[in-house]
Amino acid sequence: MKEFLEKEKERAEKNKIKNRPIVFMTYIMVLTFMALFGYVIYFMFHDADRIVSDSHNKRRDNFDRFVSRGEIVSSDGEILAETKTDEEGNDVRYYPYGSLFAHTVGYKAYGGSGIEQEYDIDLMRSHANIANKLVNDLNDEKNDGDKVITTYNYDLTQTAAYALGDANGAVVVLDADTGDILVMYSSPTFDPNEIDSVWENIHSEEGSSSTVLLNRCTQGMYAPGSTFKVVTALEYLREHKDYEDYSHDCYGSDIFNSVSIRCSNSTEHGTLDLKESLAMSCNTSFANIGTNEIDIGKLHNLAEELLFNKKLPYDQEYNKSEFVLDKDSEITEIPQTVIGQGDTLITPLHNALIMDAIANGGVLMKPRYVKEIRSVNDALISKNPVKSCGQLIEPELTQKIIPMLEEVCENGTASEYMSSKSYTVAGKTGTAEYDNNGNCNSWFVGFTKTDNPDIVVSVIVEDYTSNQISGTSVASQIMDRYYEIRDNTK
Repeated sequence: MKEFLEKEKERAEKNKIKNRPIVFMTYIMVLTFMALFGYVIYFMFHDADRIVSDSHNKRRDNFDRFVSRGEIVSSDGEILAETKTDEEGNDVRYYPYGSLFAHTVGYKAYGGSGIEQEYDIDLMRSHANIANKLVNDLNDEKNDGDKVITTYNYDLTQTAAYALGDANGAVVVLDADTGDILVMYSSPTFDPNEIDSVWENIHSEEGSSSTVLLNRCTQGMYAPGSTFKVVTALEYLREHKDYEDYSHDCYGSDIFNSVSIRCSNSTEHGTLDLKESLAMSCNTSFANIGTNEIDIGKLHNLAEELLFNKKLPYDQEYNKSEFVLDKDSEITEIPQTVIGQGDTLITPLHNALIMDAIANGGVLMKPRYVKEIRSVNDALISKNPVKSCGQLIEPELTQKIIPMLEEVCENGTASEYMSSKSYTVAGKTGTAEYDNNGNCNSWFVGFTKTDNPDIVVSVIVEDYTSNQISGTSVASQIMDRYYEIRDNTK
C-alpha cells in the first residue's frame, strides 16, 4: 500500500510538470482575453466618438447618407450654423452670422475646427421622434441631426465686435457664477461660408503670414502689462498682514536693481498706499514691491497656483501662459516682470479666469461653451453640468483685493469709463509695450456687481498706440449692453 501511494505521488508530480506549460498558456489566454475585453469597454466609453468623428473615418459617410447635420445655436436662440440644400440637392453648411462666431463655432471643411469639430458626432446623430423618422424613411429623406446649444450670447458678441471695430484684439466674457463663456470674439476674423477661399489664401505665398484663423482669445500670447500687478499685489497681501501700512513715494521714475522704471508719461504720483498704487497703476511702487517687499520664489508659486505654466481647465485648443521669473532669476529681471513686462505672457482667456477666481472668493469655475445637446424636437439628449475647478487662492486674499480693484474703476486708471455706472465694477487696466518703440496693447480685466458678481470681462486691443481704442472702452460697452439686455428681459 505504501509503495502504491508513493508511485501515485510520483506520477502526480510528473503530470504536474507536464501540465505546467498548459496551465501557463491558459493563464496567458485568460489575461489576454480580459485585456482585450477591458480595451473594448475603454474604447466604447473613451475613444469611440473621437474615432468616429475623425474626418478620415469612412464610417462617417453612413451618417451623411441618413442624417442632415444639426444646428449650432446660441444661448439666446440664434442659429449659428445650419445645413441647407443647394440647387443640386447637396447638403451645404451655412453660417448665418458669417465671421462673428468663426473662431468658436468653427467650420466643417478641412478637418474642421471649433464646435463643428469637437461635437461632430453629436451633430450627425438624430434623436428625432419615431414618427418623424418613419415618415422620412418612407420618403427617402434624411433625418435632422441633433442641436448643440452653446453658451455664446449673440447680442453681446455683436456688441464686442462693434466695440473693437477695425482693431485687432480679443474679448472674453464669462458668467461669473457658472463659468459660461458668453463671448469669445477674436479679430481679425474670417467668414466660414468662404472657407475654401480663406484656406487657399493662407496657403499661398501672399497670405502665408495671415493670422485670421488664430483665435486670439485662447492662443494669442500677450504681455499682461499692468494687469499682472493684481498678481504682485496678491503676493504682497499674502506676505504682509499689515498691508494697510504700505507707503511709497513716487517721483515718476526710479532705479531698481540697476533697472530704470518710469510711470506712464513719467507722472509723479506722490505718496501712495497699496490701494492707491494699484488704482494709479504706479510702476515705481510695484517695482519697489517686487524688489524690496516680496519673496520672488513665492511670487512664482502664486503665479503657478493661478495656472501660469499650467494646463487650463478648457477643452479646446489653447496656449499655456508663461511666467519664468523665480528665486534663481537675475535680480535685474524683477522690476520689469512684477509690473507685467519682461518675459511673462498670458492669453485673454487665462486673464479672465484669474479675475473669475477673484470674483468667486478664490474659486475658479470651469469655462463652459456648450450647455446641452437637444433633438430637433427639443428633447434633452445630454447636458454639460456647471463645474468648479476648486479653490485657487485664499478667500481672504480676494476680500482684501476687491476693494482695491473697485478703486481702480472709481478713482483710478479705469475711472473715465467705469466710475459713473449704475453698477459697481472691479478691474484692472493694462498698457503693455510689445516693442522698443513705445507701441502698446491695451488691456482691461474685471467684473461687475462686486457684492454678487454677474460677468467677468477680459479685453485686449492690439496697437492701442495707433488706433486709440482702449480695452476699458470696449469692456464698458459690453457691460452696459449686458444690463440693457437683462433689464429688457425682466
